[in-house]
Amino acid sequence: MSDNKTLIKDFIVENFLFGNADGLEDGTSFLEEGIIDSTGVLELVGFLEEEFGISVEDEELVPENLDSLNNLEAYIKRKM
Repeated sequence: MSDNKTLIKDFIVENFLFGNADGLEDGTSFLEEGIIDSTGVLELVGFLEEEFGISVEDEELVPENLDSLNNLEAYIKRKM
């Protein structure tokens, strides 16, 4: 697992799964599994912008970018 993916996973586990990573795989859909809701997306975006020094544009707030660890890792690579 890459360092970026590890940072993101740690954030997800601590903030949305209350420290329990059971069942969270790299391809797990945050929306389908009810891990993150619309408010959670805003928290996640704030974390990404602060941690990685990127700006997440409104049109980038789509599942293809933000709905799994794999999607987030690929998105961060493109933005950096």
